[in-house]
Amino acid sequence: MERPNIVWISLEDTSPRFGCYGDDVARTPHIDRLASEGTVFTQAFATAGVCAPSRSAIITGMYQTSIGTHHMRTTHTNVATPELPTPYEAVVPHYVKAFTEYLRAAGYYCTNNKKTDYQFHAPFTAWDELGDQAHWRNRKEGQPFFSVFNPTLTHESGMWPEKERHPLETDPNDVELPPYLPDTLKCREALARHYDNIADSDNIVGDILQQLEDDGLRENTIVFLWSDHGEGLPRAKRWPYDAGIRIPLIVRWPGQVASKTVSDQLVSLVDLAPTVLSLAGINVPAHLEGQSFLGDDAVGRDYIFATRDRYDESYDMVRAIRDDQFKYIRHYDPNLPYLLWIPYQNKHPVQQELWRLYAAGKLEDQQRILFNERAAEELYDLQNDPHEVNNLAANPVYQERLETMRLALDEWRQRTGDLGELSETELVERFWPGGVQPETAVPLLIPVTEDDPGVTPSEGGTFKEPFLLQLHCATQGASIAYTLENGADARWELYTKPLLLTEHTTTIRVKASRIGYKDSHERTSTFTIRVK
Repeated sequence: MERPNIVWISLEDTSPRFGCYGDDVARTPHIDRLASEGTVFTQAFATAGVCAPSRSAIITGMYQTSIGTHHMRTTHTNVATPELPTPYEAVVPHYVKAFTEYLRAAGYYCTNNKKTDYQFHAPFTAWDELGDQAHWRNRKEGQPFFSVFNPTLTHESGMWPEKERHPLETDPNDVELPPYLPDTLKCREALARHYDNIADSDNIVGDILQQLEDDGLRENTIVFLWSDHGEGLPRAKRWPYDAGIRIPLIVRWPGQVASKTVSDQLVSLVDLAPTVLSLAGINVPAHLEGQSFLGDDAVGRDYIFATRDRYDESYDMVRAIRDDQFKYIRHYDPNLPYLLWIPYQNKHPVQQELWRLYAAGKLEDQQRILFNERAAEELYDLQNDPHEVNNLAANPVYQERLETMRLALDEWRQRTGDLGELSETELVERFWPGGVQPETAVPLLIPVTEDDPGVTPSEGGTFKEPFLLQLHCATQGASIAYTLENGADARWELYTKPLLLTEHTTTIRVKASRIGYKDSHERTSTFTIRVK
């Protein structure tokens, strides 16, 4: 059977504010058409309400708290808080890979245009192409592909007035703010900008879909459209409330996924990797913590899980579990205020309105919710309270439900090895002992010939046929890449089996990569093969 092509269109900071989700303000004709040709998932969620921890779970198929990528912004120093143990890159368990390596090993051409943001440098071996020009059109003829496109217009910062790219086209009077945010013109204008940015992103989606049509690839390409987390409003972004983790998810696969359908099954973004591997006919590694939600290997979920930890300058630890009706949230330090000092968040015009009106004593009812004391636990009935403003944790009617979700959260944390238990300083010492980033060993090249059955590494030379070349890296968990091309634009292949070299002279370049480590230095060797 011909393997399907796969395209991901990954938006940023976007809740399901599309026409196909029933939003009358949205102008999303291309996304709506995509939805009409496939399935709309109404209960899809990120594992965190912020991009990098969420994206690390997506690229590895592992929860961020399992692999130490749960703190937001690890790779640079915060000027105002130099005491933080940054910069560093998370060093994930040696068996954890960017899942695209499994696709590449199976013959897929993998491209990313171009966002990564994984809490670690994208491994050299993860992509055939990574950058502004990355595209399926650069693959070998007939090669199946996995291509990612990352429109970034809907990012939280797009709501700032200084980031406005054109005059408002969405009428601020038409937008509906959640009840816990102040209903002022400044807030309405910010949300109207977000709708404009969604509309502009919709045009980008239309262009990508048209390129598939132009290339005659529509029928054998699975298209996934999703957002890395929910919208960039206060009490949404950075939080495990539904506004921060509920996302749009649309899948089109002609002839395989029914058109004009809606699914209310629970889906987590940690499920994307195993789903793609399964649909591509590739065995899903047993360590992946997500599960397939489409195809023959699909498994239903009882719960989704979400986390909050250090985001930018401020530490926190919150864990959440959600089923199809209830959400349970646990605060590990309930003495903290809801509004921690995060300078980037304070640039948001809606956050500025919250500060201004609170100082003036003009916030009303639910608008004061972010200024209340935290409860140690929160429980919400999402069917009757979609904005999560009526905490039921102390209500005796819901004690059985509360205890069930407590235990399920505890079981998940134990099963997945929640690294939130460790201080970040301890975590970094595990990753980079003494604060020094480990470095991947330079690969060795080992000829396998009649005279030498693969015992002695070589820097090159003249050998007789038959000639095989093994590559080896001494760093546990490292992946090796090689190329027979010269120059900075050379295409690098993922090493998966010994290379058969025939009669000619071959110059081979090799290097290795492991997540969180420095890439190895490159080794170049030349082998001349002669007929015996």
